[in-house]
Amino acid sequence: MNLDLLPDDCFAHILSLTSPIDACRISLVSSSIRISANSDNVWEKFLPPDYQQILTRLRHPLIFSSKKHLFFKLCNPHLIDGGLKTFSLEKTTGKKQYMLSARELNIAWADNPLFWSWKPFPTSRFVEAVELRTTWWLEIQGKINSGMLSPKTTYECYVIVKFVDRAYGLDFLPSKVTVEIGNVKSEGNVYLRQYESKKQCLETLWYSNRMELVLRSMAFRGIMEERVACKREDGWIEIELGSFYNNGGDNLEVKMSLKEVTGTHLKGGLVVEGIELRPKQQTTTNHM
Repeated sequence: MNLDLLPDDCFAHILSLTSPIDACRISLVSSSIRISANSDNVWEKFLPPDYQQILTRLRHPLIFSSKKHLFFKLCNPHLIDGGLKTFSLEKTTGKKQYMLSARELNIAWADNPLFWSWKPFPTSRFVEAVELRTTWWLEIQGKINSGMLSPKTTYECYVIVKFVDRAYGLDFLPSKVTVEIGNVKSEGNVYLRQYESKKQCLETLWYSNRMELVLRSMAFRGIMEERVACKREDGWIEIELGSFYNNGGDNLEVKMSLKEVTGTHLKGGLVVEGIELRPKQQTTTNHM
């Protein structure tokens, strides 16, 4: 069938049921199809249903010429809620992504300058981040309402950090990481040390998974998944806290945390930028 023979509104409706990446691909077929594929009727469907409300939360207003233009502008992180969070869309799916700044988190004793120091960092998305000076009790918690996220989506949560040159005591014991929504909880362990490349991260994860299989085969139980700290393209380091499936329809509180409170040794040199929530990069999602 010749797609050019379909009525414009019919074809636009068909495209709106696909995805942003599919609409971009099919727009290359012909000039007439490109007109339909670039129409506001199509791209408004790819925007979140509450995008108008999200626009009111932006720290800096956006200027756009079309809904497609708006969509791709929102694929870049923008400060919202007075600069305490960032919001963006995942480019291929249109799913929502958020990052909570350190000021949005509950960090034990973060307001005490003896333990933590708030300061600007040139590469941070936010006005300031917080650097751990010294403490033995490390506890970082964040939360977000599931209604703010895209439904029917598996999300991964990451704490975004840096290690300063004088960092010490952070990897003596593993830190416990958790993500909890409703009665479902994801748990793991991570040693707060830096890996220089994704390859090193994958190698470490592979080794950890192999060791876990060996231990299980020896009848050991209760072993939590090992996570690693991986360097990002922006120079920061991300540590996976866990993942969860957002079914949608229920306004549940998503609780995320990293803590090491069992040791009595001092630790310092950790810089916390925030916690990022983004859709899992898979074509299929596994329900927890």
